[in-house]
Amino acid sequence: MTGKLGPEALAAVLDATGVDDPAVLQGAAYGEDAAAIDLGDRTLVVSTDPLSLAAEAVGRLAVHVACNDVAASGAEPRWLTNTVLLPDDDPDRLGTVAEQVDETARSVDVTVVGGHTEVVPSLERPLLSMTAFGTTDRFLPSGGVAPGDRILLTSGAGIEATGILATDFREACLDAGVDETTLDAAAGFLDDVSVIGDARVLRDISTALHDPTEGGVLTGLVEMASASELVLEISRASVPVRPETAACCAALDVDPLATFGSGALLAAVPDAAVADALAALDEAGIDGAVIGTASAPNDANPASESLAPGTVLLDGDPITEPPRDELYPLWE
Repeated sequence: MTGKLGPEALAAVLDATGVDDPAVLQGAAYGEDAAAIDLGDRTLVVSTDPLSLAAEAVGRLAVHVACNDVAASGAEPRWLTNTVLLPDDDPDRLGTVAEQVDETARSVDVTVVGGHTEVVPSLERPLLSMTAFGTTDRFLPSGGVAPGDRILLTSGAGIEATGILATDFREACLDAGVDETTLDAAAGFLDDVSVIGDARVLRDISTALHDPTEGGVLTGLVEMASASELVLEISRASVPVRPETAACCAALDVDPLATFGSGALLAAVPDAAVADALAALDEAGIDGAVIGTASAPNDANPASESLAPGTVLLDGDPITEPPRDELYPLWE
């Protein structure tokens, strides 16, 4: 089955970490965006992500997805390594991927410092695996959420998925009744998937940030809840969804909250700082909305039995497992 491993299957990988090193402030853990390594006066933040399925924009998205995870940990992305696996040695295909990577890295002021490239004939499309590096003096783990924090979402759910639907699945969307003007606008969402600016605005007043990618906002929330061992009570109606996202997702029966979500940033903000956070986002020209609240398991939904840590209550319905991204069936 295509997609992320579930938490239980992933445990075998997360347990295989080699020797202990006291410099590792945050190592491999479910729900965490990145690792943090103590350099003395600064913290080095490192994150790796692969990308293969968005054929029309794989180079662009691969850069943004890796850099977003570093930014969502409170750091400034600065360096990338790029592993490129190609189904053949077509120079035009390689040239397109390389051009996308170069242009996108320049747009976010990041340098590609190395990597590896080879042909793997069993692949059907290019696969890029990016490792991003950056530094910070205040690392923000996904598990930093505190009881009483309000959960904010910037920009909207399903932004990355909208761009993919409007490019990789344009004909299917047209056949389902989405008009060309909407699809043209939706295709432009692939230029909106960086959250580096969002993170710069929110990192000093948040207790935790998280970048919802595969599985979308719902998976991001489950990961934050699990890493923090809290319950996140979320209102679906409060989650912003752009009109183009709603149209494309409805056409192909995709839940905007359960599909690729790069372009949005989840933030846990102390209640007293919410107004300042929203004002700062507005001043920066970034949409933001409060979508829920973090609670201790015994305090959430007091009318029912105690909930397990790591639960997301979506309109009162408990979710404890991350959903499979709803775009995957379209590629299968």
